[in-house]
Amino acid sequence: MNEFEQSLQRVNNKLQQLLSQYQSLQKEKEKLERELEKSQLKNKAQLLQLEQLQQQAEVLRLSKNDMDIEEKKALEKRLNQYIKEIDRCITLLNE
Repeated sequence: MNEFEQSLQRVNNKLQQLLSQYQSLQKEKEKLERELEKSQLKNKAQLLQLEQLQQQAEVLRLSKNDMDIEEKKALEKRLNQYIKEIDRCITLLNE
């Protein structure tokens, strides 16, 4: 083999190595993307559960009926906001 053919062979070998590494990294990337998606779904589920637990805690606290005037006003304001949001949703559904 002459020098040119040896150089060409080295380039070809390095190219094969790079392609192999690329394929390996591509598989790892796909695996990591799947893991990320699973983690994101789990995170969303946990956030939903946290929100539900916070609402339950709020209901329990309110059911004790030992709120001061400021808490009662805040509750009334929040209930009015919920009612407005429900009305808005009903209006959108009727369109």
